[in-house]
Amino acid sequence: MSRILILFALLFGLTACTNSNDLDKAPVDLGTFQLGHNVVVAPKMVKGPVSREASKEEWIASLHGAIAERFDRYEGDKLFHFGVSVEGYVLAQPGIPIVASPKSVLIINLTVWDDAKGKKLNEKPEQITVLETFSGDTLVGSGLTQSKEQQMLNLSRNAAKMIQDYLVKKNTEEGWFKPDATPMPDVEAAPDES
Repeated sequence: MSRILILFALLFGLTACTNSNDLDKAPVDLGTFQLGHNVVVAPKMVKGPVSREASKEEWIASLHGAIAERFDRYEGDKLFHFGVSVEGYVLAQPGIPIVASPKSVLIINLTVWDDAKGKKLNEKPEQITVLETFSGDTLVGSGLTQSKEQQMLNLSRNAAKMIQDYLVKKNTEEGWFKPDATPMPDVEAAPDES
């Protein structure tokens, strides 16, 4: 837990460049991918320092919705499931001095399951640290310009985008969503007609 709090403190001054505003474009190619179960839990969620309060239920609903919004567009021919655990968060508060300009942060763990193979694709959960999108609204701290719900939506959409980036990387590196290679049929040699 102290490790997460230290991470929050280090990330307070950082901004993010994740652009999750690409949902009006065609989805990035993920081969055979189709989202099956979209499971979000928050059993050990930690609220970071100087944060607005958000319940487990609010985070679960926000992340579940953002993941569905991004991944329900995929119509591959194989089902894959997500297990997402909310580990910790900071939602910047209003009233904090502009000099501090705290940023909102979300930390999640992701596990991807292959339905057909009945196993995890990543044995160790992938930890993803999500920062709020840098914009005119967040320049002086999103706590001053956004409601809690807007901050959560922003972080949840950025998390879904970062999950997509992770899947693209794993598909490129390990072929997670490439069609299975089908063996060539045995072809008997044609008789020699000479």
